[in-house]
Amino acid sequence: MTYEVLVTNDASRDLAETCGFIAQHDDAEKAKYVLAQIENAFGRLAAFPFRGVTPSELAEIGVVDYREVFFKPYRIFYTVIEKRVYVVAIIDGRRDLRSFLFSRILKNPSL
Repeated sequence: MTYEVLVTNDASRDLAETCGFIAQHDDAEKAKYVLAQIENAFGRLAAFPFRGVTPSELAEIGVVDYREVFFKPYRIFYTVIEKRVYVVAIIDGRRDLRSFLFSRILKNPSL
């Protein structure tokens, strides 16, 4: 069974900002590579939506509705509702994740 993968506006903005930053401060080809790898991760989620793990930052406070997969150092956060996978955030794992996750997912969910 294949699930539909939907990327929220917030996650789309995360991806655009990430790739834009890489293109501006490193290399445009590297930005294209990162984009392709993250899009490949979306494709894998369509086939195997439950393969990700619950982010430890959320599990610590009992929030288990979200999962994550990685294209290191990037973390792709998503939730599965019925036959759909909603990508809610794509962030650099070197950031302060607790603050980000709490403000994005807990205080201002995009779904």
